[in-house]
Amino acid sequence: MKSQLRVLATTVGLFCAATGFAQTAAPVTKASAPVNTSAAPATKTPAAPMAKTGATPAAKTAAPTTAAAGGGDGKVWVNTKSKTYHCEGTKFYGKTKVGEYMTEADAKAKGNHADHGKACAK
Repeated sequence: MKSQLRVLATTVGLFCAATGFAQTAAPVTKASAPVNTSAAPATKTPAAPMAKTGATPAAKTAAPTTAAAGGGDGKVWVNTKSKTYHCEGTKFYGKTKVGEYMTEADAKAKGNHADHGKACAK
């Protein structure tokens, strides 16, 4: 029984280490008094969540603050990587890392789709 518990503790420890969870060792104590099993069951208290260690998830990168030159005149900004186009005045208009300006008709003809399915107002 002791060896099975040791194997289980080692397995859990390796899992926690591999997934980045902190592991604190609980002190091993021997029971000084026999356990009373005839008494009413003790209420369980929820265990505190284990603290996660390691690197924090990468923060979302913000869009560049200035738009690429050449927009306006009813053109849309096409993100050539995601094949999504953004209308003039929207958050990502001219601000994605890769893209180009073109008319909305040209964008649709080349297989691009509107951001969140919203066509531009004319």
